[in-house]
Amino acid sequence: MSFRPTTDTVDIAAAKAGLSRATGYRIEADPRLPSQKKARRGRRRPDPLAEVWDAEIVPILKAAPGLRAIAVLAEIRRRHPEISPGIRRTLERRIRTWRALVGPEQDVIFRQEHPPGRLGLSDFTDTSVLGVTVAGVVLEHRLYHFRLAFSGFAHAHVVLGGESFVALAEGLQNALWALGGVPQEHRSDSLSAAFRNLDSASQEDLTQRYQGLMRHYEMTPSRNNPGVAHENGSIESPHGHLKKALEDALLLRGARDFDALDAYRRFVDEIIGRQNAHNRKRIELERPHLAGLPKRRTADFEEKVVTVTSSGGFILRRVFYTAPSRLIGHRLRVHLYDDRLDCFLGSTPMMTLRRGRQPSPDKGGHVVDYRHVIHALRKKPMALLNLVYRDQLFPRPAYARAFEVLCAEVGDKRACKVTVELLALAHDRTCEAELAEIVDADLDAGRLPDIDALRARFGPAPGELPLVSVDLVALSIYDELAAICVVEPASCIEVAA
Repeated sequence: MSFRPTTDTVDIAAAKAGLSRATGYRIEADPRLPSQKKARRGRRRPDPLAEVWDAEIVPILKAAPGLRAIAVLAEIRRRHPEISPGIRRTLERRIRTWRALVGPEQDVIFRQEHPPGRLGLSDFTDTSVLGVTVAGVVLEHRLYHFRLAFSGFAHAHVVLGGESFVALAEGLQNALWALGGVPQEHRSDSLSAAFRNLDSASQEDLTQRYQGLMRHYEMTPSRNNPGVAHENGSIESPHGHLKKALEDALLLRGARDFDALDAYRRFVDEIIGRQNAHNRKRIELERPHLAGLPKRRTADFEEKVVTVTSSGGFILRRVFYTAPSRLIGHRLRVHLYDDRLDCFLGSTPMMTLRRGRQPSPDKGGHVVDYRHVIHALRKKPMALLNLVYRDQLFPRPAYARAFEVLCAEVGDKRACKVTVELLALAHDRTCEAELAEIVDADLDAGRLPDIDALRARFGPAPGELPLVSVDLVALSIYDELAAICVVEPASCIEVAA
């Protein structure tokens, strides 16, 4: 076709192009490519949707544009049982084509440019799919996730409760102080889980506290529209990447159980540190654009005032916490964090307690330290039998097992007495773990714990004074100190004392 306009005959043009004379005449008659001449394949079997497509399926799609093809198929087969279930793929292709031609308009994602130092995002993500356990117990938790939109700097904080202001404040401040700067704007998803079950007064209180947090760090608060997750795309998508990285690291580790919660937190910090190391150049590029940190952190806890009752503890958020009995009748200031309670008597710190949560909406929880009540329980050992928090009193499963076996073998009264003495021995001799191992070994061997033998094994009681034998020395050996040798340049002169 290139030679034909400048050549007189088809024969010469075909010869120059290296084609036969017949091919030249064929191209002259029809210049289309062979692929353009191929006839479209017609239908080889009757259309299974011909009778129901316009009459039934299209009205269904117009009435419910988001309906899945599998639901449409189920409805059509309910109306017309003779239609084969094998037409699913045909129906899916037909619906996809219909939506492309006459279907409703869809949302468009507008990619954004994020200048350095402008935007930081916070969100929570559920990590129960990881199956992490601590000391053999499933860890119900989620992660607070902070990220800078420009550089990808990330920080994650293990949260044991829900999406609360306390968890947000603690995680956000940890992230900012680890980063060493503050972005201009902070975006969240309105903390919907924290506000959902609160009355208007509580919502207003949390809103004011959040605004106070933003003012302290001089950040402009913003939020995405409820239910529109892609507006937080700079952190919603990294949620999945972070959980996949944690899953891979757990598989490489070969175990999902951790000795303590702090060990799991260090594990998460290590994974986040690797991601930040990968983005180090962009993070260093963004740091000069961040505002400086304030002189101090602001409050990342809720403050409550509680009274220690005659039950040896106090109730906070429908959870009972034990306290030393000497505090009965006193009012304590409690700083309520996501994972702990810091208790103060006036301005004096008294203790730190693990934060507990309700096992169910209609049942209160218990956080019990047997050391707080063991001295009183020794005076009333039978109180153990029907104690409301008896199961939470035992620090290790071995003690609960011993109590059950003793009840079956020697009766309730003796079982309460021996079990209380075991707890007192663990407290007085600070041998809780070792004593639990010995009790487990005795029970496995079919023997009941012998409290007298255990007392002898773990040494004398702290109140018993040991017999100390002191050997006196002769006073004559001190005569050697009666003379002092003074060294002078010429001689040594001995002077009597």
